Amino acid sequence: MRILNPNIERDLAAGTGLRLNLGCGRRPRPGYYNVDLVPLPGVDIVADLNEPMRALPDSSVTEIYSEHTLEHVTQLLPLLAEIHRVARPGARVTLIMPHFSNPYAYSDPTHVRFFGLYTFYYFCDTADQPPRKVPNFYMAERFAVESVKFLLLKRSLLERGVGALLQWAANLSIGTLDCYERRLCWLFPVASVRYLLRVKKPGAAAAA
Repeated sequence: MRILNPNIERDLAAGTGLRLNLGCGRRPRPGYYNVDLVPLPGVDIVADLNEPMRALPDSSVTEIYSEHTLEHVTQLLPLLAEIHRVARPGARVTLIMPHFSNPYAYSDPTHVRFFGLYTFYYFCDTADQPPRKVPNFYMAERFAVESVKFLLLKRSLLERGVGALLQWAANLSIGTLDCYERRLCWLFPVASVRYLLRVKKPGAAAAA
């Protein structure tokens, strides 16, 4: 990990919580420090997300955003452990990745996994899981899922015509999301799934 933007060191020294955009590529996100494997224009931190984020101290980050990046990461659980380590208690983590029903996602040879409704509940306490419980013994670090949203694929005329209504109906509750994933996602595929997580860890002050 290599810090390119000197403002990061300044914020760390001042105790100002960082906002990170992991895997920005050619689209850096305003208001965030942008992280990517390649030092493209707008990249503030060069990092391989399969490796520890050693340049960032514990509890130094207040918000993390990542869009269409985690499907490329081979060491997903170690990365989640690192996200948990650098985040402050209550830090907001927004993750957007391809759903397993998206047929186009399989064309990219750099994709190593796909995601579903329950993926991040595997890293939640049992009390924070929905009625359908999943194993949560894979790592000690804990998150809370604040929301999950399906973003439907709308390529064909039929998908565009009914997609808005189906997307609204699917996202009404965890129950309708579960029903959609089990019964309808192969007819009207989900392009991406958007998770909003909160970091659960001991700490005197939650992230702003």
